[in-house]
Amino acid sequence: MLKGFRDFILRGNVIDLAVAVVIGAAFAGVVTALVENIINPLIAALVGKPDITQVGTFTINGANFSIGAVLQAILNFVFVAAAVYFVLVLPMNRLMAMRKQGEEPAPEAPSEEVLLLTQIRDLLGGADTSVVGPPQGAPGPDDTPPPAGVR
Repeated sequence: MLKGFRDFILRGNVIDLAVAVVIGAAFAGVVTALVENIINPLIAALVGKPDITQVGTFTINGANFSIGAVLQAILNFVFVAAAVYFVLVLPMNRLMAMRKQGEEPAPEAPSEEVLLLTQIRDLLGGADTSVVGPPQGAPGPDDTPPPAGVR
């Protein structure tokens, strides 16, 4: 039972997932600080309020509607996505591209047509012409006698 648990814990994807969760939690603090200390003050400077959740609020029959809250959630999503892209994804893509520069791409396998044409070329080139022509000792197309009654 303990061996199975150990195998489960030491499996690569479990470790990767745990690292991703820890890194994600730490990165959430960075993104929150970015949004609260840079983005929201910029919005406050433009709109006159610390965020836009109170913009476009109205009440109908006691029900409160807030267009600003939806817009704020969309903006927060865009800010988080932009931060993840520019802080994590873009540098990692550049790093991977730099690592691949030293490697040569694997040659592509030739298509089936190219393989068949290569075989035909090799056969016609003298490697083994007995497959193309008549078997040795057998009469060729000009050596066949005419049918009976025809001369």
